[in-house]
Amino acid sequence: MLNAHCMKNPKPDHRHEMEAIYAELERRPLPRQCEMRTGCCHFRLAGHTPMLTRGEAFYAAQGVRASGRKALKPHPDGACPLLGRDGRCTIYKHRPFGCRTHFCAEAGGMYPRKHVADLIQRLESLDERLGGSGSRPLEAAVTDALAEL
Repeated sequence: MLNAHCMKNPKPDHRHEMEAIYAELERRPLPRQCEMRTGCCHFRLAGHTPMLTRGEAFYAAQGVRASGRKALKPHPDGACPLLGRDGRCTIYKHRPFGCRTHFCAEAGGMYPRKHVADLIQRLESLDERLGGSGSRPLEAAVTDALAEL
């Protein structure tokens, strides 16, 4: 259970740690062919939804706020609620780890775990420090983070 202080004031290191994790991921590019296909963003069709740790959810929520929104609205066709009307990610700079590691088969599939296991451990460690209890589905995780920011 989170204490009230942690819920309303997430630890300030979450943003810096998320940026560090994502910067490290960028330094490890694996061959992929993602060209904004967005097939993986259509969760109902793809058959899976990204799971976010608490740090990822706070970071994504900051992206939502930066895009001018205060809340997520479910996409009518079951797609990612972060897709804009133009079909592009509205929080691309703040997109979650799973979106960055291409769980989309068309783009080359998921990064092999051995290439990102240390980064996943860092996400899990940050989740624990922020009082999280493991990864949660994107929409619920970001909605809760928005309420706590």
